[in-house]
Amino acid sequence: MPPRAASPLFRVSPRGRPHGSGAQPQAALPEFPVTADRRQLCLRPGRRVRSRVAGLFLCLPLLAQLGWDRLARQARYPGSRLVPATSALLSLLALKLLDKERRSHIDDFNCDEAVGLFAGLNLPPKKSYATDYSYRTERAQQHRLLAGWVAGLAPLLFPQAEAFCLDFHAVPYRGEPGALENHYLPLRGKAGPSILTVFAHEPQSRVLCYANANLTRAGQPGQLLQFVEFWHGVTGRDPQWLYFDSKLVPYAELARVNERHIWFVTIRRRGAAILRRRQALPAAAWQGAVIDIPNRRHTHIRYHDESARLRDYPGAIRQVAVTGLGRDQPTLCLSNNFAVTARDVITRYAGRNGVEDSLGISVDFFHLDCLASEVRLNVDLDVALTVIAHGCYRWLAQRLRGFDKAKPKQLYRRFVETGGVVEVCADRLVVHFDKRCHNPILKEAGLDRGCPGIPWLRGLPVSFQYP
Repeated sequence: MPPRAASPLFRVSPRGRPHGSGAQPQAALPEFPVTADRRQLCLRPGRRVRSRVAGLFLCLPLLAQLGWDRLARQARYPGSRLVPATSALLSLLALKLLDKERRSHIDDFNCDEAVGLFAGLNLPPKKSYATDYSYRTERAQQHRLLAGWVAGLAPLLFPQAEAFCLDFHAVPYRGEPGALENHYLPLRGKAGPSILTVFAHEPQSRVLCYANANLTRAGQPGQLLQFVEFWHGVTGRDPQWLYFDSKLVPYAELARVNERHIWFVTIRRRGAAILRRRQALPAAAWQGAVIDIPNRRHTHIRYHDESARLRDYPGAIRQVAVTGLGRDQPTLCLSNNFAVTARDVITRYAGRNGVEDSLGISVDFFHLDCLASEVRLNVDLDVALTVIAHGCYRWLAQRLRGFDKAKPKQLYRRFVETGGVVEVCADRLVVHFDKRCHNPILKEAGLDRGCPGIPWLRGLPVSFQYP
């Protein structure tokens, strides 16, 4: 009678004899190492790794082109021999790119070696490391990272940027009541404990290019000029136009913006006296215009153009009252530019809706609101990574024919959420994508064309293969 094969429940002893029922069962040895370690990264030629999210590697050419390792080093982020700063940030960025709500969801990829390979590690770090790492960062590091990122991304996506839209967004805090300030939460319809953030958006390319979550109500009035200084430090010049909500900047701050010869368009709060004066105007004082923005619901408007005086603002300012925008009361647009037409002022401010759309995408896909931390710096790293992930998807959208206006969720489902095999070759890293109907669009885009060597993968470039 042939000997019985050892059961998978048995562990073979060093002498080759299985431990039977008389011996204590021993736990199975783990198939993968339990610690993320840069030193255990295997780039042996011929190695093949299977992943259900091989489309994540579509962002590697952009990250390599912009010098992600250099950006992390210049920002002076903390790191270790096991997990360098470059790999730690890439691990957190991968969660944004892969539609994961929280850092704790990094455990979904504990055994996905390809996600670890994307970050230059043997495996992604555990959730405890990802969470602890975010508490070790500082605002100055996020500022330097965003400055380097925008300096590299601007020539690719918005080389002639002249105008920017800015808006606040309150990230709700869902934990135990703490010492956080209360800010108005639109979804709740009331104020609640939250962390105030500010974002800047370039309307032509629809790219988020700035974020700051390390601010309080007392520091809220100076955020506009902080962005101006940020953009001046990146490009060496001030923005030409700024569009923002009335709550973003007090009138005294508008004077400082005007002193820097920056044109702006904002909204004036409607008081009872102001509304009475508008209602007393004769019908002949109003002029008609058509706003030909595509897909706009309210296109036929009427406006009244005049000069006005504001408290704490020296000199006259232009005020354009607009009706026909779908509101019961006229909208009052303020601008320091008297040369452009009133229709142009109205059209420019209508483009500010783009930043609200980008914030909606950040909440819906990048899960901007899915936070439980009451530490602003912890949230500040999250919003900085949101800006970077948003830029990656905008770069991907502009490179794919017919998808230049696609939102990140659509790009993720059709391109990024694609299975495949990552193969290590002697001179490159090859990603073999599974057969999908959208592969010809990726092949036509040639995202890997001219991809430089990836420093955190020992200088190997990446290339893509399609069935």
